[in-house]
Amino acid sequence: MNRRELLQKSALMIGGTLAGADSLLAKNIHWEAMDSDVIDEEGIGIFSKAQIKLINEVADTIIPTTDTPGAKAAKAGQFIAVVISDCYDAEGQQNFLDGLTTLDQACKKANRKTFMRCSKLQKHDLLVKLDDEQKAFYEDKNRPTGNHYFRAMKDLVLWAYFTSEIGATQALRFVEYPGRYETIDYKKGDRAFSS
Repeated sequence: MNRRELLQKSALMIGGTLAGADSLLAKNIHWEAMDSDVIDEEGIGIFSKAQIKLINEVADTIIPTTDTPGAKAAKAGQFIAVVISDCYDAEGQQNFLDGLTTLDQACKKANRKTFMRCSKLQKHDLLVKLDDEQKAFYEDKNRPTGNHYFRAMKDLVLWAYFTSEIGATQALRFVEYPGRYETIDYKKGDRAFSS
């Protein structure tokens, strides 16, 4: 094989690899949905538009806007919809969807309205109650196997928020120092580091 043939075959192989990657990326539109401000009519993955709005409200109640933007601004609902749709098995997906339904039913029972229609205080009080419930669930030595839906939601909200640009750079302190060790002073009351 001469040099010209080697270059031609290499170009074909690299071009085919790139074309294959483009087609795979084009099929996975979920990650693109996270970047847009508007969730399309179908929602994202297995989640409807209404379910993503509910997840965003739950997330924003867990991490509200203070002097830094909250979880809704970080698009936690979109992130969670992508992760559940693309990474969870069918049973995990159904458990999360059932958890959303259970949360809304608990809200209707406590406040006679859906979570989306409640005041901020009512939302907060419900989530505190659910958080206490999930803590008791895990402390029970005779508990059934499985996970409590609210713990999973809360963990996903924290993951979504603190790995977002907003969470990593505004709620936490981000200091980039690739390839070297550096000591950075920390004073009591400073934000934690994200890197």
